[in-house]
Amino acid sequence: MATAANTVTAAGAPKDGAPPAPAKTLSGIVKQVLSGDTLVIRATKGAPPPEKQITFSHVLAPKLARRPGAGGDETKDEPWAWESREFLRKKLIGVEVTFTFDKPANSNREYGFVWIGKDKETGENVVESIVREGLVSVRREGRPTPEQQTLIELEDQARAAGRGKWSHNVNAVDKVRNIKWAHENPAHIVDIYGGKPVKAIIEHVRDGSTVRAFLLPDFHYITLMISGIRCPGVKLDADGKPDLSVKVPFADEARYYVETRLLQRDVEIRLESVNNSNFIGSILYPKGNIAESLLREGLAKCVDWSMAVMKTGADKLRAAERIAKEKRLRQWQDYQAKTPAFNSKEKDFGGTVIEVFNGDAVNVRLSNGHVKKVFFSSIRPPRDQRAVVGTDGEEIVKAPPRGKNYRPLYEIPHMFDAREFLRKKLINKKVQCNLDYISPPRENFPEKYCYTVLIGGQNVAEAMVAKGLATCVRYRQDDDQRSSAYDQLIAAEQQAIKGLKGLHAKKDNATLRVNDLTVDHSRIKVQYLPSWQRALRSEAIVEFVASGSRLRIFVPKDSCLVTFLLAGISCPRSSRPALNGVPAQEGEPFGDEALTFTRERVLQRDVSVHIDTTDKAGSAVIGWLWTDSGANLSVSLVEEGLAEVHFSAGKSEYYRLLKSAEDRAKAAKKNIWVNYVEQVEQEEKVVVEEEKDEKVVVERKVNYENVIVTEITETLTFFAQSVENGPKLETLMSKLHADFQGNPPIAGSYTPKRGDLVAAQFTFDNQWYRAKVERIQGSSATVLYIDYGNKETLPTNRLAALPPAFSSEKPYATEYALALVALPADNEDKEEALRAFSEDVLNHKVQLNVELKVAGAPNLATLHDPTTKVDFGKQLVAEGLVLAEKRRERKLKDLVDQYRAAQETALAAHLAIWKYGDITQDDTPEFR
Repeated sequence: MATAANTVTAAGAPKDGAPPAPAKTLSGIVKQVLSGDTLVIRATKGAPPPEKQITFSHVLAPKLARRPGAGGDETKDEPWAWESREFLRKKLIGVEVTFTFDKPANSNREYGFVWIGKDKETGENVVESIVREGLVSVRREGRPTPEQQTLIELEDQARAAGRGKWSHNVNAVDKVRNIKWAHENPAHIVDIYGGKPVKAIIEHVRDGSTVRAFLLPDFHYITLMISGIRCPGVKLDADGKPDLSVKVPFADEARYYVETRLLQRDVEIRLESVNNSNFIGSILYPKGNIAESLLREGLAKCVDWSMAVMKTGADKLRAAERIAKEKRLRQWQDYQAKTPAFNSKEKDFGGTVIEVFNGDAVNVRLSNGHVKKVFFSSIRPPRDQRAVVGTDGEEIVKAPPRGKNYRPLYEIPHMFDAREFLRKKLINKKVQCNLDYISPPRENFPEKYCYTVLIGGQNVAEAMVAKGLATCVRYRQDDDQRSSAYDQLIAAEQQAIKGLKGLHAKKDNATLRVNDLTVDHSRIKVQYLPSWQRALRSEAIVEFVASGSRLRIFVPKDSCLVTFLLAGISCPRSSRPALNGVPAQEGEPFGDEALTFTRERVLQRDVSVHIDTTDKAGSAVIGWLWTDSGANLSVSLVEEGLAEVHFSAGKSEYYRLLKSAEDRAKAAKKNIWVNYVEQVEQEEKVVVEEEKDEKVVVERKVNYENVIVTEITETLTFFAQSVENGPKLETLMSKLHADFQGNPPIAGSYTPKRGDLVAAQFTFDNQWYRAKVERIQGSSATVLYIDYGNKETLPTNRLAALPPAFSSEKPYATEYALALVALPADNEDKEEALRAFSEDVLNHKVQLNVELKVAGAPNLATLHDPTTKVDFGKQLVAEGLVLAEKRRERKLKDLVDQYRAAQETALAAHLAIWKYGDITQDDTPEFR
């Protein structure tokens, strides 16, 4: 650092003794303190203004350390060098001063005195102040001038008082900094500070967006590139050195702007990343973030690559740059906005996602029923790996064409994963679409409307990029046609790359091997049909709907595509557009309506299927399909009058459902039955199943089943689980809980309806269970947990769609009514009976026997102790807690008699409800 030359005896005093020329007096602003005896002072006018370096007369400050390569070898601080520099920095930086200066004939430096303020007569003499603090030495050689004599006296006073470097109680070694000039592992320094602001002093401004600084208190010396921006800088010559002969517009102005605000100021730096040996971070000074200020003044531009490492504030930088663009400040003086104007209908809207395309677009149905294709802004889905891609992400060489049976969804690595992510997250969900830009048509592709799509406040594109299922489009810096959340997309991509997720994984990206049975029919009957027929139900995804009853499904378990025909119905043919030279075909009446009905309910949904057989050609399978809400699609089409029952359904277990649905559609004259005229048929006598059984069965059947009673209702019905099914239920619950932990639903994204089979988050343990919605009351719903029998009213945001994989199994809890007994009318007596019954059986293993099957109501059952064989119902009667019910079924006569005898015994003993006599006498006519 600069200090006074030893060859100068007194500033402005030639050796020949001639009278010195009068010193010049000027005023300015202190820009920089080079050491305890040297300042750089700039003029008050000009941008940037002229500067002058002044060394204090008659004093010598300790020398500051010099970094290696800065004009020589590395040196260490002389004791008290940093303290003397800091004394001046804190007192003078940015302060207006008055100074005198003179340049001796034998020196290249200018020497003088400095006073704070505009008047040296009243202002503080800075040279005297630093001598008084004992932080510099006064030169004593030669005949002293009056000014020098004053300094000598002040130094003597400082020595006597033990101030500063003259202190006797301070070890000089403690006043030498341990500076870390270089860093072998810069990333480790970033990790040490963990993104937290660290105090620092800016030591040098290289250009508007690059500075050097000391991080305090450890004195790490770093070169810092300001995150998210780039200012004009000095041009480099062929040797990589600054070429000062080339003036870059706004480069000097940007550097001056930063110097006046940051140079040798106390700031906070948030380290965010590294680039080679340089650090990347944000600088916070009292007026905010310097990057925002530079952008707002048009002295900097946003830089995507470094903005991606910012933890926060990227949106503020974009907003600041937008202000400069709108005002056409400095670098933006010729700026012309490229973003076209949008009308209100195109710009922002909400709707329901009905279809997902291959990772980059969705179809959204608006509230008016119209469907709009929405592309995700600024992302690119997985692509054919045979294509040659440039550094900007654009394809330089297209992938060679594939065969006619090429299916990119399955054959491009991660394309299926991307589609599945979107399908599971979006299908039939409400989203908000905000238009960012319109991509112009090119290469035979029409223009694309690109949106930021939000579900539950989450950016869908950002979620895809974060999982490595899409990449960000790279733009020119002056291209505004990008996502409004572009910086978040870039940050998400950086995290995905760091985590080696999806497309960024190091291992080879294998394609999904799919057996396409829509092309190769030969293996359907031999290889797949037998196992499909044996399975109760198989999970599938509907990939395409050709007509109301013809679909293409993907079976994940077998990884195969197959054409699927709905069993039991005949559906009108839909119209077909002209394709590949084949003329358009007109559809049958209501064929297009049937197609729309099926598409809206199953396209790209998880469904369950049971496959019965194949068509005559063996090219398609025929079976039954259940939607994600549990509805039989064949029955639904028939009920809407969009299909009729086929004769082949006669042998099916669903024939009665189909015929009933068809009868209702005919009666309502729906769609294909609009002109139907009902024919009067001779009524057939229908014998109720229970009555048939009565004619045949005259003896009570006893077939005990081990169960656990899980719930008792206030009407004396109860729910029971079969002990035999216990392990299956545990397995199902474990899988369900794991599924929701791995893919938690978005609160509020599901709108339940009465009768829906859903997943509900139980209040007691916050776990998810299967449930049926029984009632909706505003934002609350009452549900029945079908595997346990208990009910609960809870907010609708604690309900979610039940994955189809968990909807095919029947409820594990069955409701029964306790046979041959009735609760007393008195509420207190009811409570006592229910309490006793609960103590006997609730959560206990008991034996159950179904005594009577009742259509449309819980079956009547008795419960028995597995050890003592006690009939709990009869025991309640015997204890006088309930009444014995009068029934006339012949097969129950003996059991009814036993219950009636137990009641007579309790009545005679005046037990419980009988303590005041026969309560049934109130039912006699005279009391009515």
